[in-house]
Amino acid sequence: MRAVENYFNYFTEIEDHFRQRRGTTLLLSTVDWALMDVWKEAGIPLEAVLRGIDVTFDRYAERRSKMRKINGLAFCTQEVLAAAEEMKEAAVGAGKPGRDSRAESAFPVSEIVGFLRRNAEVLETAQLPEAKHLSPRPIARETAKMLREMAGLLEQAKTLPPLEELERRLTVAEEKLFAVLLAVIPDEEIVAERAAADHALAPYCRKMSAAQIEQIHKQYVRKRLLDKFGLPRLSLFYL
Repeated sequence: MRAVENYFNYFTEIEDHFRQRRGTTLLLSTVDWALMDVWKEAGIPLEAVLRGIDVTFDRYAERRSKMRKINGLAFCTQEVLAAAEEMKEAAVGAGKPGRDSRAESAFPVSEIVGFLRRNAEVLETAQLPEAKHLSPRPIARETAKMLREMAGLLEQAKTLPPLEELERRLTVAEEKLFAVLLAVIPDEEIVAERAAADHALAPYCRKMSAAQIEQIHKQYVRKRLLDKFGLPRLSLFYL
């Protein structure tokens, strides 16, 4: 049985497993990556996602009619959530203790240090949009400085702090940067990205609840805008 909470390989494990079960080299779409973001943010364990994918494909294989193929992760949503609920109930019943994330890191300190410094360099050199009396450049430089300081502290310590604490700081920094970026981007560009998200999500609406659609919509637009200006995701999940 695969590890439940491998902190770093959440996305790649899901992608590899989905492609293996589908039996093709189909690349995951922006919507699929946004959905994985939602599952990660909601605390859905990796094993629950893999189980949900397996159940989805197993049930598909039992169907007589196979006109519609499983072309994306959204088709697995209900099974993933069901698997997560089953695991939660089983964990409560077994009284499982919490895990120490420092002991579960899949990467050495040097890789995290390199990740932080690479992102700092990108933030320092990014060509960012500006609006009258408002610019994201100062906060980008401030964030880059923070990342370099974090990298230096990790190098000196030679060991990792609790990964949840490190992740929270990076998430807050990304939220601040994105908020300023959103404020300077012309409204018509944001409207266009939201329309693109609506179009991309349309085929999956029946497979997801309104709350799930809203979360994925938000993540989709964010990813598109950050990619447009070459800005990195700061979360350790993108290491």
